[in-house]
Amino acid sequence: MTMAMATLAYPSSSTLLSSPPSSTGLSPSNTPFSSVSLHSPTLSSSFSVSRTFLASPRLSHVASSSFTVRAGVTAEKKRVLIVNTNSGGHAVIGFYLAKELLGSGHDVTILTVGDEGSDKMKKPPFSRFSEIREAGGKTVWGDPAAVGEAVGGAQFDVVLDNNGKDLDSVRPVVDWAKSSGVEQFLFISSAGIYKPTDEPPHVEGDKVKADAGHVLVEQYISETFSSWASFRPQYMIGSGNNKDCEEWFFDRIVRGRPVPIPGSGMQLTNISHVKDLSSMLTAAVENPGAAASGKIFNCVSDRAVTLDGMARLCAKAAGLPVNIVHYDPKAVGVDAKKAFPFRNMHFYAEPRAAKEILGWSSATNLPEDLKERFEEYVKIGRDKKEIKFDLDDKILEALKVPVAV
Repeated sequence: MTMAMATLAYPSSSTLLSSPPSSTGLSPSNTPFSSVSLHSPTLSSSFSVSRTFLASPRLSHVASSSFTVRAGVTAEKKRVLIVNTNSGGHAVIGFYLAKELLGSGHDVTILTVGDEGSDKMKKPPFSRFSEIREAGGKTVWGDPAAVGEAVGGAQFDVVLDNNGKDLDSVRPVVDWAKSSGVEQFLFISSAGIYKPTDEPPHVEGDKVKADAGHVLVEQYISETFSSWASFRPQYMIGSGNNKDCEEWFFDRIVRGRPVPIPGSGMQLTNISHVKDLSSMLTAAVENPGAAASGKIFNCVSDRAVTLDGMARLCAKAAGLPVNIVHYDPKAVGVDAKKAFPFRNMHFYAEPRAAKEILGWSSATNLPEDLKERFEEYVKIGRDKKEIKFDLDDKILEALKVPVAV
């Protein structure tokens, strides 16, 4: 491949900016260039340099006024198929990844499980799939067990399974991908497969639950593909997510209700903006050599937050006070898994492999990200929506904590 080199100065009339300049410096996550597009006569088409690419080891020079970018990995246009779940918190990962890959010049098809006309498709992120089509991507629906039929015989370089949690669900996709000549297979696993540890955080290589469905999937992929990688996310926030995270806290804060948190509230967890997940996955697509041979990546941000801290950050984003109350789930007779959106324990991982192998960096900034999330929360009218707090009321009654009517 012919290498193209472009020296870009900031500001410049020849550069295309998709975000305003940063005043905090030129780290990979806050560089003034969110994306830069250029055309080289030695390449068949234009290509774009995303924030992910700027974090790549191929970034040869960075200075306060100019930098040089060598077109290497990202100059190769990839045909990517995303097999996307139709429910749960992971659906938004495929949505963001599709948009980021399209913005970087790749061909993207997103296959969503089920029927386009189902009620599920009326909710985000599916209700926003027009954004993918407007960016040049394709959206199709079907059965992962019959991928070839769903995609009409199209060929792909990369397949990401963002749907299956067990081998029965993922095996047909893996087998089809292998028989179709797919070069790279990526899988969205879960950090929940790690065994509890006395030495948090979870890092790649820690012991996992041998009987977890995701573990069996990873093993099967390893037996089928030489170029594959698995990504283990935790909790996430972001526009289009259809599983409550920050909304759970906002629901109580805006209504002046106490926020019941199990345990001491000092339990640590990891909450990432979904853009972090999509940028890490994009880095793997654009640098398959680094993400090959069964690499495992904790697909998370690089900072933990306490459960009490999350409540306080949400309150600060809303500009409102917060009344945190703690409880022992057993003493009040509730199942913490149903009463609270996060695990009642230290549960957080660090993205060490992505930083070391992919040159990736996190852009999650919870205080600022939560402000953006609260603006959308109010915009869609959820602050006025009638919500039942039956479990909360049971907890608060046991604690003899009054609730304003």
